[in-house]
Amino acid sequence: MDCKKFEKSVVLWLRKKIKSTKRNGIVIGLSGGIDSAVVAALCKKAVGSKKLLCLILPCQSQKSDIIDAKNVAKKLNIKTKTVELTKIYNNLIKLLPKGNRISQANLKPRLRMLTLYYFANKLGYIVAGTGNKSELSVGYFTKYGDGGVDILPIGNLYKSEVRELAWFLEIPERIIKKAPTAGLWSGQTDESEMGITYNKLDNFLKSRRSTVVGRRSAVAEKKLNKKLKELTNLSIHKLFPPEIFRV
Repeated sequence: MDCKKFEKSVVLWLRKKIKSTKRNGIVIGLSGGIDSAVVAALCKKAVGSKKLLCLILPCQSQKSDIIDAKNVAKKLNIKTKTVELTKIYNNLIKLLPKGNRISQANLKPRLRMLTLYYFANKLGYIVAGTGNKSELSVGYFTKYGDGGVDILPIGNLYKSEVRELAWFLEIPERIIKKAPTAGLWSGQTDESEMGITYNKLDNFLKSRRSTVVGRRSAVAEKKLNKKLKELTNLSIHKLFPPEIFRV
């Protein structure tokens, strides 16, 4: 991947998006993870620190993630605002009927997204999402949560390419090497929830675009195919706009 070329292209794209939508700047959620750090760095290069707002939105979050988010902001010299959502989340859970872990956990990214859009509306900003191609390909995001955004600057980059870009952008090493997590519950990681590592997912998605499978065995190919089919089938509704009934 030519990181320098990508950086130049996405910065120009971001500036065009701001101009075409007649917005004043960009707002993103800074989670302490690699994806949001990379998006923050790119957005700063596009609009500058004065037109970029990074929100830190703890919701039963690990303290280490909050510290990481603040360290990223400090490294990039960007302004942040912290909005603590834990109390709101806890009160909402009390009001609702008892649900399972997923139904409760998905409230967190949805609370974060409504907060991002509050500030976007208030400031006349556009909301930049942090989803990457690996996650989007299998629907690994929360519908109307982290999936409900205006633009996706790294949506066409595999996770491995995001890591490569992070090194190029000089994102702190700890952020690049930490286990990716959506922060849905204590100990949750993306790879454990998906049941597949990003490396395996990326390799499969890349090879699927080629007529050459390489040295991967037929058994491994079949197993990965089955796993990805399961992931996609469970989240197919996320990958398309709401269906409209037409007479």
